[in-house]
Amino acid sequence: MRQTIVINVVGLTPALVSPNTPNIQRLIREGTSRPLHTITPAVTCAVQSSFLTGLLPKEHGIVGNGWYFRDLSEIWFWRQSNRLVSGEKLWEKGKKLNPAFTCANLFWWYNMYSTVDISVTPRPLYLANGLKIPDCYTHPSGLRDELTNLFGTFPLFNFWGPAANITSSQWIAKATLYILRKYTPTLTLVYLPHLDYNLQRLGPNHPAIAQDLREIDNVCGGIIDYGKGNNFRVVVLSEYGITSVSNPIHINRILRNAGFLKIRNELGRELLDPGASKAFAVTDHQVAHIYVVDQRDVAKVKTLIEESPGVEAVLDSTTKSHYALDHPRSGELVAFSNANSWFTHYYWLDDKCCPDFARTVDIHRKPGFDPVELFLDPNLTFPKLNIAWRLMKKKLGFRMLMDVIPLDASLVKGSHGRMADRDEDGPLLVSTEPDFLPEKAIEATEVKELILRHVFEN
Repeated sequence: MRQTIVINVVGLTPALVSPNTPNIQRLIREGTSRPLHTITPAVTCAVQSSFLTGLLPKEHGIVGNGWYFRDLSEIWFWRQSNRLVSGEKLWEKGKKLNPAFTCANLFWWYNMYSTVDISVTPRPLYLANGLKIPDCYTHPSGLRDELTNLFGTFPLFNFWGPAANITSSQWIAKATLYILRKYTPTLTLVYLPHLDYNLQRLGPNHPAIAQDLREIDNVCGGIIDYGKGNNFRVVVLSEYGITSVSNPIHINRILRNAGFLKIRNELGRELLDPGASKAFAVTDHQVAHIYVVDQRDVAKVKTLIEESPGVEAVLDSTTKSHYALDHPRSGELVAFSNANSWFTHYYWLDDKCCPDFARTVDIHRKPGFDPVELFLDPNLTFPKLNIAWRLMKKKLGFRMLMDVIPLDASLVKGSHGRMADRDEDGPLLVSTEPDFLPEKAIEATEVKELILRHVFEN
């Protein structure tokens, strides 16, 4: 077996590989690269599950970053148990091929309670008084204290939210090098999220992306150099490309105005009531799963959404199989936006009635992915002072609401989820081993076997 490192550089595309990424360019020159044809939906949890199982969503069951749990009548995003993913995992096959095979999974999703040997994943502490404290979950459990003592608490607020920046990827890289030295895993999977932030905030054509590329390339360079210096094989890949957008689609408002979506009023705030709704959408970047209770309403809802500006296609029971989305977790309908658009989760008609968590970073209670969480509300007077005041109250033990996120979806300039129109704008796979890659674009379902080939072939 040859030790192998797989670095997932989120959002990296052939079009972004440039003089701003000298370490990745050098890896390509000395090895090779191929376009990577991702799946639909091209979102984190679904794509990673296809990489690690070699299966499509209809088989592994991960139809997005979240979905409607029909038995609970609740929408859940960013669950973490690996038991939600069906199919044989990459590391499980590795152990079958050689019982001495070991795997470290650093921040790839569905990391908790898996059968890897070493895992590290974000896991904040939620206290009874409402506080959320940054932390991570590890296996073995003692590794959490080791990493915290060496590198400080995992910087959760730099991993997602208005303060998201290179700090979180730097922390993950330091933890990676420590684990490589201490545990010497056969296969190490690393997730570096940095490019995801400004590509969504600013769009891929913004001049500031050059600095983000230099920053993430520098972080990658440390891991690549360690791997090559120790005769490892190295793979760099990405899950999706992020393309420019300027048209948010408020799909749940469309359904509400047509009488399909129901809300309940709590203390003057409106909450989506999915269990009482005839139809509602779980939004995920450029893809939306639309759950329809009564089959007699499906055709009406399909026509309503198809006629909405910015919607490219709506799949039903006869066409979901074309995208391998014919799984019980999928909506009765699945909508795709066009390349310039994306779906918001907004369902309230007046911002004064939005739920109290709408203006906060709250990835678990919102009925859809919310990239607006990457922004501070531009209408805040002295935003840093506002945040400092809230943090002071938090440290003093008072309850506080970090309601500093805007409700302006037009701020978002980049999105993903649909297939890229050009290979240059989609994901890629780079390898130190040219002979292992086919002479064509790589399918997401081929990644599992390609990685195993790097480990087990001479």
